[in-house]
Amino acid sequence: MRHVTIMGVPFLHISQQGFVDLLVNRIEQQEKTFVVTANPEVVMQANENPTVKGYLNQATYICADGIGVVKAAQILGDSLPERVTGYDTMVKLLEVGQQKHFKVYLLGAQKETIEKTIANIHKDYPNVEVVGYHDGFFDWNTNHIADDIAALQPDLVFVALGVPRQEKWITENLDKFSKGVFIGVGGSFDVIAGTVKRAPVIWQKLNLEWLYRLLRQPSRFIRMLVLPRFALKVFSLKLRGQGGAK
Repeated sequence: MRHVTIMGVPFLHISQQGFVDLLVNRIEQQEKTFVVTANPEVVMQANENPTVKGYLNQATYICADGIGVVKAAQILGDSLPERVTGYDTMVKLLEVGQQKHFKVYLLGAQKETIEKTIANIHKDYPNVEVVGYHDGFFDWNTNHIADDIAALQPDLVFVALGVPRQEKWITENLDKFSKGVFIGVGGSFDVIAGTVKRAPVIWQKLNLEWLYRLLRQPSRFIRMLVLPRFALKVFSLKLRGQGGAK
């Protein structure tokens, strides 16, 4: 499959719907799949931390979760079709799961948030079977979460532990599973639970969802400082003639 590599991170060249179709096919073929949804912050972490880069190297697919990644691809000379976000991927997979009766496991977030997430999934997608869940607060070395998931054999495992913990968890446990799509979805549980509002559609269409989130959560400001560093790195690569498709 075609990829666009940005700072050593190979992004799948695919549309949002095409990506969902790809994952649904892998579920139906019972092919184990590890998905990383990477924004500029993830790309910078992978460049500055070999451990994080190692997690990404284990991924089956890396998709462009962020307009910054899409713009970087354009600047480096090979465009990506569009953003392919973790939240939209999760929702669209639940929509398909409503038709195909997918089994789902959820891992991450606070206990109250994950319980609200499950309640809303039951309400909006009653044919999706939530076979199990665990909040994001557990002893990393003394838990049986992976064993429980292996026994339950869900079609989809949504992991909302934040970057890079969700990628670390999937990487360290992937060998225990024989099937299923494992995808890190960041703060998506909060949106589905209704504890955090997603940007209105007009903000999304203007590619200003990041600004909306910053205005709603000023505590994100320090994290946002990675964006100018990412942009400078991209322009530096452009000047050196690096980047492009594979």
